[in-house]
Amino acid sequence: MLRDNLLSRITVDPEVCHGKPCIRGLRYSVESILEYLAGGDSVEQVLAEFPDLERDDILACLEFSRKMLAAKSVHLALT
Repeated sequence: MLRDNLLSRITVDPEVCHGKPCIRGLRYSVESILEYLAGGDSVEQVLAEFPDLERDDILACLEFSRKMLAAKSVHLALT
């Protein structure tokens, strides 16, 4: 699926999850899916846990986060 088509799966609605970016208007925020992946869950594990999601939904979350990082500089404190 093309990147722009993936991004069409991400929706923002003030009535859903307080306006956070979500998958297809469902109550799965991009943030929560990324937390599962960052915590070590595989795409297959996330899909098994949430059967109404599709593989392209997970890819859309990753593409959305990539686009957001590309659009803004993030400076981390050195420790």
